[in-house]
Amino acid sequence: MAWAKVLLTGIGIPSEELAKNLQVVREALKNALSEETAAIVDEYIEQGLTQLPELPSELPTFIESDEPHAELALQYLNILLRGERHVASRLILDAVEGGINVKDIYMHIFQRSQYEIGRLWQMNQINVAQEHYCTAATQLIMSQLYPYIFATERQNHALVATCVGGELHELGVRMVTDFFEIEGWDTYYLGANAPTPSILQALKERNADVLAISATMTFHVRAVSELIAAVRSNEAFQNIKIMVGGYPFNIEPALWKQVGADAYAHDAKEAIVVANTF
Repeated sequence: MAWAKVLLTGIGIPSEELAKNLQVVREALKNALSEETAAIVDEYIEQGLTQLPELPSELPTFIESDEPHAELALQYLNILLRGERHVASRLILDAVEGGINVKDIYMHIFQRSQYEIGRLWQMNQINVAQEHYCTAATQLIMSQLYPYIFATERQNHALVATCVGGELHELGVRMVTDFFEIEGWDTYYLGANAPTPSILQALKERNADVLAISATMTFHVRAVSELIAAVRSNEAFQNIKIMVGGYPFNIEPALWKQVGADAYAHDAKEAIVVANTF
């Protein structure tokens, strides 16, 4: 509800229109659903209507001036928004050569700028093309840091990291994978929209210790649950630990238990801490 209010405000649609739409949806669902199911839906809609007036119509920046490397993050973001990928690349490479840790670049530059890009898109201050450009540029620049990432001593642990089938938002789980590489893990990154049979094959071939699953869109949570069930049903994978992450798990702290995972991590840094407890 909060997300929708911010989005619609950004394109000039007042929250009163959102409330009217919810009322229409409520009436339509009463006619389409069973009485028991409609009562459950009605409760959620009523809560949304009650909270709607108090929800913010805009979001605060994700690059606060008191955050580590905030000036560099803002500079990086503005360069990307100007469409100067090569300049952004040089900025990051110079920062690393100047002594800034690669993990800090990921957490305080890449992650913060991506959050801010999402905020600007949600508030209709940039368009989809700009958002895609900035994300693609960051993925390219991440790959340019691989000589630093793959230079660590191996720890004899293996990670398979993936997005579920249908999920196209892959940057977060790629950051997680790179953090594991920095820690000396052997990683196998499958990227976006990976089908379950291929994930299971990768687990077997890589002799994985941990499977990291990412979902950004809430409607992909069921796919996460189904993937975990497929892993659990195979006797060969009984010792594999499963970690999940992404937006749905960030907003609902207990969701990881409901889908059958062993753990949840809010970001790449926390994923390392969690994996070390397995």
